[in-house]
Amino acid sequence: MQKISPCLWYDTQGEEAARFYVSVFKNSEILDISYYPEGSPYPAGTAMVVDFVLDGVEFQALNGGPEYHFSEAISLSVSAETQDEVDELWEKLTSDGGEPGPCGWLKDRYGLSWQIVPRVLSELLGDPDKAKAGRVMQAMMAMGKLDIAALRAAYDAG
Repeated sequence: MQKISPCLWYDTQGEEAARFYVSVFKNSEILDISYYPEGSPYPAGTAMVVDFVLDGVEFQALNGGPEYHFSEAISLSVSAETQDEVDELWEKLTSDGGEPGPCGWLKDRYGLSWQIVPRVLSELLGDPDKAKAGRVMQAMMAMGKLDIAALRAAYDAG
């Protein structure tokens, strides 16, 4: 068990969200579900905490009520190797009510923010040639879903 695990607060959709995330990412699974007992704020038997793993990283989903909501102040950043992986994750995470955002960011149907980032982006942005890195930054700033070929073309232009 990892020492620190993010706990994601949901109103009542924690189990549904965990099952959705596990379906999106490889090497993922539900580890445990604890349920509210009699006399709790929710009906007995309602999922309280769902422990799950997304590609080797442990998370918790808590059904805690409507008091708190996700904001862009926290996001989950996913490193993608290929454009196909970027496209697949983007499509799945924005499906059924998710929202695309700028610069590789999106919100899923539960309001959680994600960054789908091609691994090559840090290499291109970190190039010591400031003109090349600047062109990549400008190209990225104009995108929603990140396009590796367009980022490389901006890098190579000039």
